[in-house]
Amino acid sequence: MGLSVWQILLVVLLLVLLFGRGKISDLMGDMAKGIKSFKSGLADDSDEKEKQAIEHKEAQQPVAHETAQENATTKQ
Repeated sequence: MGLSVWQILLVVLLLVLLFGRGKISDLMGDMAKGIKSFKSGLADDSDEKEKQAIEHKEAQQPVAHETAQENATTKQ
């Protein structure tokens, strides 16, 4: 029950006749733009997560001069 080569060619020919080459190429161009937009959105999201992780680590680490001051006050 597989499709033969002739059936596939007939379907492609009908699509070209119905939509024309211009509309099909426009549709493929729009699909490519959508895929690029999706990929850039994923990259932006991962960049944002990395920035948040770095900020979180920096917020948890005490600053060196604050720790030295705390040590000096506890020794006195």
